[in-house]
Amino acid sequence: MSLIFLVGPRACGKTTIGKTLAGLRRVPFIDTDALLQEQAQRSVAEIVARDGWPEFRRLESEALREAARRCGYPDAPQGVVATGGGMVLAEDNRRFLRAAGEVIFLQAPADTLAERLTRNALPSQRPSLTGGDMVQEVAAVLAERLPLYKAAAHHWVDATQPVQRLCALLQRLCPPQNGRSDS
Repeated sequence: MSLIFLVGPRACGKTTIGKTLAGLRRVPFIDTDALLQEQAQRSVAEIVARDGWPEFRRLESEALREAARRCGYPDAPQGVVATGGGMVLAEDNRRFLRAAGEVIFLQAPADTLAERLTRNALPSQRPSLTGGDMVQEVAAVLAERLPLYKAAAHHWVDATQPVQRLCALLQRLCPPQNGRSDS
C-alpha cells in the first residue's frame, strides 16, 4: 500500500517523521490535527473548551477520512498521514486505518514523551487530558491506549531513533509503489 498512517501518543514524532518520510517518497503529507483545526477554524484547545471531547473526537474521525481522501483514497492512494494521539480510541477509526493503508505505531517510553511535551509545550494544540502532572498524565494515557495502538498497527517501531534512521526503516517496511521514492 502507498498510504501510510502514523499512530502513537502525543510527542512520539508523528508530524516530524511524517513530513520527512513524505518528502523522501515525494507524496502528500497531512496531519489530521492540523486539518481538523483548518476545517474548524479553531484550535484543538478551543474546540475542546467550547464543545467538549466527544465533539472533538467526531471531528477527528472526519479529518481522518478527509486526509485519506486528499491522498487519493480509495482510488490511487499516495501519502503519509500523521494522526492525532487519540485517533485509535474509536473502533471505526482503527478499522478504517488498517483497511486504507499501512499503519505504523511510533512507540516511545512515557518519560521520553513527557520530556518532549515539556520541551515543546503547545498548550493551544495539546490540552491536558487529565489536568494532572505531565509525566503521570503521559504514563496513564499511554498505558490506556497502548493496546489500541498495537491493535491498529501493522508495524511497531521505536520512535526514539533518529528521524533519518526511522524513515529508512519505514521505507523498507512499506516500500513505495510506482518508483516514487528517491531512497
